[in-house]
Amino acid sequence: MSIIIQGVLTVTPEITIYTLSTCIHCKRLKKFLNTNGFDFNYVDVDTLTGSEREEVMQEVMMLNPGISFPTAVINGKVIVGFNETEVRRALGL
Repeated sequence: MSIIIQGVLTVTPEITIYTLSTCIHCKRLKKFLNTNGFDFNYVDVDTLTGSEREEVMQEVMMLNPGISFPTAVINGKVIVGFNETEVRRALGL
C-alpha cells in the first residue's frame, strides 16, 4: 500500500517486524498491517535455529536492547510492542 498525502503519492512504507509465533501482540500487529493493506517483512524469531537465530537476535538487540516482541521497524522508526497509535503515526494514517 502506498500512502497519499495532500494528493501526492509517497513511497510505500518499508516495514519489518520481528515477532514470536506464539505472541498475541505480534499476531495483532500482523493483523493490523494486513487489514490496512500494508506489505511487510516479518521474522518469527522463535522458529529460527542456530546461527540464523543468533544473527537475528543480534539485530533485535541493536534495535531494542530489552529484546521484547514485537519489535517493528517502520521507515527506520523502531516501535516496541503493539502500540496502534504509534504504528498509525509511523505509517501516516
